[in-house]
Amino acid sequence: MENFAQNARQATAALRDLFEPTPLQRNDHLSQRYGAEIWLKREDLSPVRSYKLRGAFTAMRKVRTQTPDQGKFVCASAGNHAQGVAFACRHFGVQGTIFMPVTTPQQKIDKTRIFGADMVEIVLTGDYFDQTLAAAKAYCMEQGAHFLSPFDDQDVILGQSSVAVEILDQLGRAPDMVILPVGGGGLSSGVTAYLRAMDPRIQFRFVEPLGGASLRAALRAGHPVTLAQVNSFVDGAAVARLGDANFDLLKWVDPSHVLLAPEDRICITMLEMLNVEGIVLEPAGAMSVDVLPELADDIKGKTVVCVTSGGNFDFERLPEVKERAQRFAGLKKYFVLRMPQRPGALRDFLDMLGPEDDIARFEYLKKSARNFGSVMIGIETKRPENFTILFGKLDAAAFPYRDITNDGILSEFLI
Repeated sequence: MENFAQNARQATAALRDLFEPTPLQRNDHLSQRYGAEIWLKREDLSPVRSYKLRGAFTAMRKVRTQTPDQGKFVCASAGNHAQGVAFACRHFGVQGTIFMPVTTPQQKIDKTRIFGADMVEIVLTGDYFDQTLAAAKAYCMEQGAHFLSPFDDQDVILGQSSVAVEILDQLGRAPDMVILPVGGGGLSSGVTAYLRAMDPRIQFRFVEPLGGASLRAALRAGHPVTLAQVNSFVDGAAVARLGDANFDLLKWVDPSHVLLAPEDRICITMLEMLNVEGIVLEPAGAMSVDVLPELADDIKGKTVVCVTSGGNFDFERLPEVKERAQRFAGLKKYFVLRMPQRPGALRDFLDMLGPEDDIARFEYLKKSARNFGSVMIGIETKRPENFTILFGKLDAAAFPYRDITNDGILSEFLI
């Protein structure tokens, strides 16, 4: 590991050709809340608004050093890795072909094209990432190009370790704990490899999205496994399988130190960081902050570094983020109400609403020759307990209803 630490410092020095160290900022708001020294390593402020540039640059630099004639690089990505590769291609003046799913938001495609300029070709193929990845690797073999993995690559891991080098340099001492988001494992394996070599007393906590816990699954099985299903909302960390090289560097992790962040709860954290601190974080970038309440007892009086891994957030998603946050907090619910088809029934229902209850959605279709009709209704309120009062009134009035807020299939179809 001594060689790894030395190589990490060299890789960090080489990165200075691209950008200065991302800020390590003490956050007064979080520090006061948890009675700790909470520092944010702001990877969301890199030139591509994520740490991915570090690994892409480091891997590409090594290939260019060892095989100068290698002039073509290929990657598959729907977001941050694509932008990092594009930026590195323009820096080195080499051609890059970036495969992205057809379903990739136009904003991400445009940013990748801007970073790569005329050095990058973007190929849209496949409805799902696995299809895109297969197409990229097949093309790579045909062209004799070099494939740049987003995380399962020793040089990419080395590049991501530069985050840890900067943390120690900027803090001037070892933190008590570092909290890391986990997707494929590139960032977490690189950061921990360096910090454990420098100071084995440092503690770590790892955060995965609830719908994509590939590290926890790998630790339990003793090897990387492919998840049967992945929730794609936390797109920067929704990875079905941890990288093999990454697992080799993370197999020492205590599974109890891997925390799962519900996707909807992450939305609450994103909104708080935006509204209170003015910090724009993508879902994966908010995960390290999101788990602080679970760690409150462990971190009191300690120095903690949260790595905010990215800020590539499309503001067109803001209504969805707000919606998810309200639902998780219990401030918004959807339900189907079976309403009597008689004059005054709707007024009877409206009279049951409290002063803090607001109708956000109302769909009613009166059907002939029936005694009851169905209403799909959405209610927003100021306090979760207001729903307990409302549902009590509905039960007392014999208005049958079904809460569909957490019904995944119905919510996706109707809401």
